[in-house]
Amino acid sequence: MKKILTVLSAFLLIVSCGQESGKSIEKVIEKGDLAAIRAKRSEVVAEQQAVADKLKQLDEAIASLDSIKKLPLVTTITAKDTLFTHYLELQGSVETKKNIVLYPETSGTLVLVYVKEGQRVSKGQTLARIDDGGLSQQVAQMEVQAELAKTTFERQKKLWEQKIGSEIQYLQAKTSYESTKNGVEQMKRQLAKATVSAPFSGIVDDIMAEQGSVVAPGQTELIRIVNLDEMYIETEVPESYISSVIKGKETKVYFPILDKTIDTKIRQVGNYINPNNRSFTVEIAIPNKNGSIKPNLTAKVKINDYTSENAILIPQSIISENSDGEQYTYVADSKDAKNIAKARKVIVKTGKSQGDYIEIIEGINNGDAIISEGARSVKDGQKVEIIN
Repeated sequence: MKKILTVLSAFLLIVSCGQESGKSIEKVIEKGDLAAIRAKRSEVVAEQQAVADKLKQLDEAIASLDSIKKLPLVTTITAKDTLFTHYLELQGSVETKKNIVLYPETSGTLVLVYVKEGQRVSKGQTLARIDDGGLSQQVAQMEVQAELAKTTFERQKKLWEQKIGSEIQYLQAKTSYESTKNGVEQMKRQLAKATVSAPFSGIVDDIMAEQGSVVAPGQTELIRIVNLDEMYIETEVPESYISSVIKGKETKVYFPILDKTIDTKIRQVGNYINPNNRSFTVEIAIPNKNGSIKPNLTAKVKINDYTSENAILIPQSIISENSDGEQYTYVADSKDAKNIAKARKVIVKTGKSQGDYIEIIEGINNGDAIISEGARSVKDGQKVEIIN
């Protein structure tokens, strides 16, 4: 205390001298002597430096004796090992490989349509029939001829086995029968084109041609069939993820329109890198038991590309970067009973981020008290008060 009184007395003396010096300054200026004015200025500068030194001593004395000095107020969070699952977020749309439009295989009039829109059909079920132009009658006639050729061949065969008749007669009967039989089968295949059948089980989504209209192969759209049981999403993934995005990876698919999330997996990964955008395709299975998911529906895809069982996560907002490009944050060390601690600057190495949090790979250990609120205003080595 005596030291402070002594310093204060010296300060008052300096102030008193300053007042007298102010009067002498006016006298020097009145005389108009430039050399004297410059000399007086140098004298005042020296006095100013002396005052600054005295003030510094006073501040140091007050800081060492003041028991209620104000410290920066901060909050801390405790670093803990936690499970960290990172997801790669992409866009995609729903597709199905069973969504086709049926075209006629033969020309003619669409005689009958056996199904209605929205009707569920089975694989092989007859959907429509086209006028065969008398082809069925021709088949019936050829079947009669084939039956006669068969009977002739069987009789000729028995005779030949009994060594009756010539070999040429037997061969002619055999050739006639086989030729007629092949002709019948060919005509039946042609006749079958007049019948439109379902290539797979599904739902009749649209009937495009009216009954009675004339249709042509490859030109007239007849019926659209869709199967919503086997849906999938195909999306493009940047090539940098080729080692982490593999078949069987867990995936979350969110449909904004339906406000629905489905947990599924990648069922197929492409083996080709697109040179235009340096990406590869993945196919994600979409279960659709209730049929609410439709083709071309937009979806947000989140693929699990990284998982750590013992990760330390901290808010990205408390990480700063220095002029060397290093990332750092502050840790509160040596906390006492009054929650007074020392701020320590820590250089950290970060990993993947998810939302507002980022993984710390190096620099922070489990249990460290990381300064959260107030991290931007503290300095390395500064004492702080924790107000958690």
